[in-house]
Order: sequence, then C-alpha cells, then structure tokens
Amino acid sequence: MTKGWEVFVNQQGKRPWLQEISRLVDQRAGHIRDIRRFLHQHPEPSGEEFHTTAFFLEKLKELDVRTVVGPGNRGLIIDAPGKDPLIAIRGDIDGLRIQDQKNTSYCSQSEGLMHACGHDAHAAIAYGTMLALIDLSKKFPEWSVPWRVLLQPAEETNRGAIELVKAGAVDGIQALMSLHMDPSRETGTIGVRSGAFTADCNELEVQVLGRGAHAARPHEACDPIAAAAQLISSIFLFIPRGTDSQDPVVVSFGQIQAGQNPNVIPDEVIVRGTLRTLDLRISENTIRHLERLARGVAEASGTAITVSHRHGPPGVENDPELTKIVREVSGELLGREGVQEISRPSMGGEDFANYLQKVSGVMFRLGCVKNTQNAPPLHSPLFDIDEDSLAVGTKVLAGSVVEWYLRHTNCG
Repeated sequence: MTKGWEVFVNQQGKRPWLQEISRLVDQRAGHIRDIRRFLHQHPEPSGEEFHTTAFFLEKLKELDVRTVVGPGNRGLIIDAPGKDPLIAIRGDIDGLRIQDQKNTSYCSQSEGLMHACGHDAHAAIAYGTMLALIDLSKKFPEWSVPWRVLLQPAEETNRGAIELVKAGAVDGIQALMSLHMDPSRETGTIGVRSGAFTADCNELEVQVLGRGAHAARPHEACDPIAAAAQLISSIFLFIPRGTDSQDPVVVSFGQIQAGQNPNVIPDEVIVRGTLRTLDLRISENTIRHLERLARGVAEASGTAITVSHRHGPPGVENDPELTKIVREVSGELLGREGVQEISRPSMGGEDFANYLQKVSGVMFRLGCVKNTQNAPPLHSPLFDIDEDSLAVGTKVLAGSVVEWYLRHTNCG
C-alpha cells in the first residue's frame, strides 16, 4: 500500500478521506454553480444538444482527460488519464420544450425551452465529480481512480443512453452511478432504494377508424369518438380488475385528436398515452388485454381499432451493493437523518435503465429545495433548485466512486 493510500484508508470505522473530498468540492462549488447557471440559460432539446456538447468540450481543453464525442456530435464520454475506466458517472444534458416562467438572473434565454427536469444540475454535478476526483489525484499522484463521466443527450426521448451504449460508453465498466434532482426533498438529504426504482414504460397509440357524418345524422356514421370514449372507459374499468392488485399498472392518456368541426362526426380518432408497470411480463400481459378490449369495442361499434405500442425505458433496478455504498457514504457526509429510504418505486420512466441492461448501477434522489412546501415540481415552468444541493450531490457521487474503488481493489 502506498503512502497516499495510508492517509486515506479507514482505520477506525470512518472514512477520513471523505473530509478531503468534501473540502475539494467546497473549493469548486462556485465553479459548479456557474456551469449549472450557464446550462440553465442555454437549454437545448433532446437530439439537439450541440452547443451544450461544445461548451463542455471547451472546458475539457483545460484538463488532462481523454474525450470522445458521442454519435451525431452530441454528448461526451470522458475518461481519466491512464488506466482503462472501471466505474462511471452519468449526467444527462437535454432540456425540455417548456417556457421558463421564473424571474431569475439565470432563467432560460431560449424561447420555449427550459431545464425543467434538473438536467443542467445533473450535468454540472457530474462535471464537478470529475473535477473533485482530478483534484484528489493531483494531491496524491500515486493514487488514481479509473473513472469515466458520461454527459448524455436525449434522456427525455429514451434515445441518449441507447446511443451511448452503442458507442461503447459502458464497455469495460463494472459500475455506474447517477442521481436525479428531487424537489420533494430538502437540500442536504437524499432518497435511496435498492431494487426496483422506476417503472417499465410503454408509449401507446390507439387508432379508431370509423365513418364520418353530419352531427345531426349520427345514424349515418360509425362514430369513432363514441368508440374511443368507450374503449378508454373500458380500459380504466377492466385493466385494474384483470391485474393482481399487488402489481402496479398505470395506464394514462394524454392526447386525443379528432375532427375539425363541432358539427361533424370525424372519420378517425387518435388516442395516445402511456403504460407503466414494475414488471416486463405484466406490461406484456396488459398490452394483450388492451388489444382484447379494442377488438370487443370495435366489434360492438363497427369501427376498426388498432393498438400499437413502443417500448420506452425499462425499469431501473438499483444494485444492492452499490445502493449500500451510496447509503453509507451519504450517511457519513449528511448524517443518518440525511439518508431517507424510498418506500416505493416511482412509476416514472428513466432511460438510465438502458445502461443497466449492460452494467450494474445505482441512481438516487437528491434533495434540492430549501422548503418542500409549494416547491414547483419537475417539468414545471417555475422549477428551480437550491444551488447548495449541487455540492451535496457532487460529494456523494465522488465519495461513492472512491468507496467503490477501495472495496474493489483491496486497498481498504
């Protein structure tokens, strides 16, 4: 064991090296905040993160790192110099098509675009984690954690992780860590959960083809609106009755498109929504049930109904060992009260799960508001964070990376 390791390795059940990481992150806190604010002012939608990628590329010129630009010149794969990386950190970089309604000095300068899901913070924290690990290795040159940072595009469209995996982002990687901002938790706290963390998601589209007619003569029509309404009601009634009550199934519809005039029954209705479960098998069974219901309504109404689906992100399954590492490191950094167990999985989707088809990983929730009372939720035009949470997330990720490396290289 080298002298550098002797300084950091735990001798009395504590992790004294966490104090050094905490100090290094505090020194970089202003820089991390400035990066987050720049990103917040200049959001780019999924698939168009060219300037965001270029911004980070320019920053990386100052550092001794190895960099690969992602497919389509969007996103980055950043490696520590030297050894091949073993553990990776992921931060997403895409914004949303939402108009920022905040009144702050750093609100979005792009019309109709906003970082309303905290991806600006995720990216800044991932970058800050990289800086902390670089600073640590400079202080102890004989010690170097072989890390990788993924700055990922297109999380919101479930494409970015798939693109980076195909580009080799997790080749040789043994562990992957990430976080998500959580305005339901206060700054200085995190939410952790082993096992099922988010839902398996599918996008649904239902096409109902009928025969139009004047509204005064509905008997001359095969009314697709009536059929669509009946199908939606049947789904909400019979899907829960056909599923084990212990298996969560959420079917929601967010779009109904039909017709041009209030006095004309249209020929076609399109209904779009999502299906969310915690088990791929249950998702498949539910889709078959939807198709049976559609056939029944079509037969009764004389319409033609087609149900199509596109599989979105699978569910995030947090690795127990990695979750334990995050829990223990956070407990030492934040105190026992700062680590909150998440009792149930979220029924939201998260494309981080696409990496986990290839590598073990963990995601945790990062508290990001001073007061949870009336805090705007994710995807709100008023969403914002307490920027003190940036340093908290950076310390937890950097500390967890080091802890994992210590455990897996027999240095501790």
